[in-house]
Amino acid sequence: MVEWVSLRAGARPVPQPVSTTLVWSAAFAGSLLLVAVVNALIGPGRPVLALAVLSVLASLLGWCARFAAAPGTAVLCWLFLNGFAVPPAGTLSWSVQRDTLWLVCLLTAALTGTTLARLGHARAAYRRLAVVRAAGSGESGGESRWG
Repeated sequence: MVEWVSLRAGARPVPQPVSTTLVWSAAFAGSLLLVAVVNALIGPGRPVLALAVLSVLASLLGWCARFAAAPGTAVLCWLFLNGFAVPPAGTLSWSVQRDTLWLVCLLTAALTGTTLARLGHARAAYRRLAVVRAAGSGESGGESRWG
């Protein structure tokens, strides 16, 4: 099947986010790898360190994801945190205060990463469009007044 797409001249103002399934696949593989590395290097039973590492992963994955991917990313990271970083390894448990806090931390990290990426992309797009507009209007210098 042939899919028709429009060709645009010039750069797009804001890049398209990565598909949600790809982000979740990366969250699955990255969480597994990071929890295994933390358990191998530091030792099992260090859930706070694993939470910090998985929060960084969720934030980094948020940089290229849609907002809709954040809850799934947080849950996947939490599954590996709860299943393999908390003794006994391989057993999922639910402690209301602890696990709720962990899920909120992971969700906040994913949403923060996504928000910062969207703001950064929007600001860069505004700068590019302001420079193009200033160059097209005949102003001298070509610099935007914000940069």
